[in-house]
Amino acid sequence: MNSIKIPRRSFLKGTAIAGVAALTLPEIALASAPNVKQKKTLLKNNSVILFQGDSITDAGRNKNETKPNHAGAMGSGYAFLASANLMASYPEKSLKIYNRGISGNKVYQLADRWERDTIEIQPDVLSILIGVNDFWHMMNGTYKGTLETYRNDYRNLLTLTKEKLPNVQLIIGEPFALKGTSVKPDWFPLFHDYRAAAREIANEFNATFIPFQQIFDKALELAPVSYWAPDGVHPSIAGAQLMAGSVLQAFRK
Repeated sequence: MNSIKIPRRSFLKGTAIAGVAALTLPEIALASAPNVKQKKTLLKNNSVILFQGDSITDAGRNKNETKPNHAGAMGSGYAFLASANLMASYPEKSLKIYNRGISGNKVYQLADRWERDTIEIQPDVLSILIGVNDFWHMMNGTYKGTLETYRNDYRNLLTLTKEKLPNVQLIIGEPFALKGTSVKPDWFPLFHDYRAAAREIANEFNATFIPFQQIFDKALELAPVSYWAPDGVHPSIAGAQLMAGSVLQAFRK
């Protein structure tokens, strides 16, 4: 794939939080990914939006606070930033937004708490980012799951979700890893198969797919890993905003 150079001024303008702004890097990544669904998610009046995942979604949220639209309950990462933008941009829609990400989770751990933390919330829009721990914990020997485990667990989870919430709109984030302090060269090329599995499942379930890996790869043309995600997995403030902007691209203006 040819490298696309993005002027710094254009990039900073594109990533400003101002309504659902057009973000240069997410748009470029989507345009260069032929197998990515570019469908938009419809926001209705009183829509319930739920963010699910691991520590990247959790971002230190207050797990004792369960009410929607609560700043502490949203954590300090991309889910908080995306939620703040959506609520400010669409006050007339009376959105209710939740974050139920839990640090360290793999797909099977989502499944263990799915009834309480997803089905009972009855989301109209469900955003999921999961997979890096399924790979990372396998690599460090604390988990015996495989690529097939990840694929099958994820497919079973979404099959159950669609059975119980047939009208839910799905947004699936691509697991991503940047070579940093926690991401070693031996992660590759196997980690790319986990990314591909998430994309396949998104297509299978007619979900909007967010190519986070490609978006971060483009961002690395402007600043190093230490700027976007110092350990290669957990985003910095800048990385969280990049992710939030990418999520916002999934919603219909």
